[in-house]
Amino acid sequence: MQRSWKSVVRPFAIRQRRRLRESEAAFILLAVLAGLAAGLMTNVQQWLAHGLQHLFYGVTVNRLSALGAIHHPWRLLALPVGGAMLVLFALLLKGRKRSPIDVVEANALHGGRIPMTDNLVIATQTVISNGMGASVGLEAAYAQMGGGVASLLGQWLKLRRNDLRTLVGAGAGAAIGAAFGAPLTGAFYAFEIVIGHYTPSAIAPVIAAALAGVFVTRAMGVEPWLIATTADRAITTTDYLLFALLGLLCAVLGIMIMRLVTFAEVQVQGWTRLGRWKPLIGGLLLIPLALASPQTLSAGHGALHLNLVLQPAVALLLLILVLKIAASVISLSFGFRGGLFFASLFLGALAGQIFAGLVNASGTGISLDPGDAALVGMAGLSVSIVGGPMTLALLMLETTRDFGLMAVVLTASLLSSAVTREMFGYSFSTWRLHLRGSSIRSPRDIGWVLNLTAGRMMRRDWVRVEEDCTVAQFRNKVPLGSASKAIMTDAAGHYRGVIPTAAAYAPDLDGDARLAPLAVLRDATLKPDANIQTILPLFDRWAADELAVVGGTGLVMGVLTEKHARRRYFEEIESSQRALFGES
Repeated sequence: MQRSWKSVVRPFAIRQRRRLRESEAAFILLAVLAGLAAGLMTNVQQWLAHGLQHLFYGVTVNRLSALGAIHHPWRLLALPVGGAMLVLFALLLKGRKRSPIDVVEANALHGGRIPMTDNLVIATQTVISNGMGASVGLEAAYAQMGGGVASLLGQWLKLRRNDLRTLVGAGAGAAIGAAFGAPLTGAFYAFEIVIGHYTPSAIAPVIAAALAGVFVTRAMGVEPWLIATTADRAITTTDYLLFALLGLLCAVLGIMIMRLVTFAEVQVQGWTRLGRWKPLIGGLLLIPLALASPQTLSAGHGALHLNLVLQPAVALLLLILVLKIAASVISLSFGFRGGLFFASLFLGALAGQIFAGLVNASGTGISLDPGDAALVGMAGLSVSIVGGPMTLALLMLETTRDFGLMAVVLTASLLSSAVTREMFGYSFSTWRLHLRGSSIRSPRDIGWVLNLTAGRMMRRDWVRVEEDCTVAQFRNKVPLGSASKAIMTDAAGHYRGVIPTAAAYAPDLDGDARLAPLAVLRDATLKPDANIQTILPLFDRWAADELAVVGGTGLVMGVLTEKHARRRYFEEIESSQRALFGES
């Protein structure tokens, strides 16, 4: 009898899933496949966005922000047209009840699981926003699609939670590596920004995926993103101190930009009648900024290279800095989709050149190279906004191929990162998630904490007595030694408190006495969706070793003991530590 294709494919798929779960080499091969897919999608998105820019602005690839002037101002109508396209797209998505899940949120809260529709929504909105000239970068879409396809592949193969998180990070890192032609940058982007830690078991698959992503870019003939620097330099102690100061100033500037975006978003979200048309209005507001300086358009790739070559005056650089910040704030707060990764690199380069210009004009005899200061500023400001000091330090190394700058770039990056964490505590992506009500501060996996709820841990074999019960009836129902406590409810099952068995067996207590006055913890209950971080402090607050889990209608669903909650908490911590060090 001829076998069906399902009877052949299904056993084969099961064997491959088992092999992937058991073989490190097979998992590395899977990461390479995810990296190849991520590299391909990065170049496709780049091609689509640049195609829109060529169609609407008539410019060549990556040169929109490098225009000297807008000779045909009517072309800037592409900005409100892009806003209108986003409005229409939002109307098509009106039935969605939640915001799309990005890669950082997926790895922190959902074990790396991302619905493919979320990836397509984010990528489409970002390509439209960047392609029509809004001041946002494509890097968020690159990472989203790279991590998203890796997530889809891992979910299909039913990978373990930690393996899926690693694969998502590898896909996102491969996409970033492909965008810049920088595999180490992509790998550390995965470690620092998407996975949240370095683990021995993750190093090989993440780096393999990043190399695969860069391979795709080079195979397609795309030139890597390079910056020329001065090779014959001698960096003195004074230079170190000044560049360290630049790193601190970049941290302050980064925090200010993130706060400005938040303030503007809050103000715009307060609109009622015009709220739906925010992207269209934002596009109109961007037109005068683009007329003042085309460098405010798109992410700023062309403008960055242009300024490094031409070395404009400090006054002009200050004007461009202010205009670019305004354009980024408007773009993000008015509903254009995208990230601040490359915009922060451009802004950091402007800040570094301004800093060098002010130092050189100070009359102290101290001189800084504006190109070196621009590179240090790029790393310092990007670390403050995006996070990942090693990611940005390696990006500077791979794009300049200049080891002489590595030490000062890393110094400024680490200082900027430390100050931002101390004064602000978030990167831009986690800050926006925080504003939406999320509790994450990094991509570190805290999903298990949220899944460890009272409803999942409670036991259902609890002893129930009714509030109109007498002491004698209680003693008859709950013999000494059978249970330490009983849950008191009314006739409908609503919670009314806890009866300690020892209190009901007090020698001086009359058997005909009503049981209700003995009830304790009348107002002390747990909600079924309360997570372990909420639960444990409540046991201490109410000095209780057992609490009732009560639903929204007041009905008792179960009982949770402090001993069991703490044991489950420590088991999960131990499990996450084993995963951190690559242990099975």
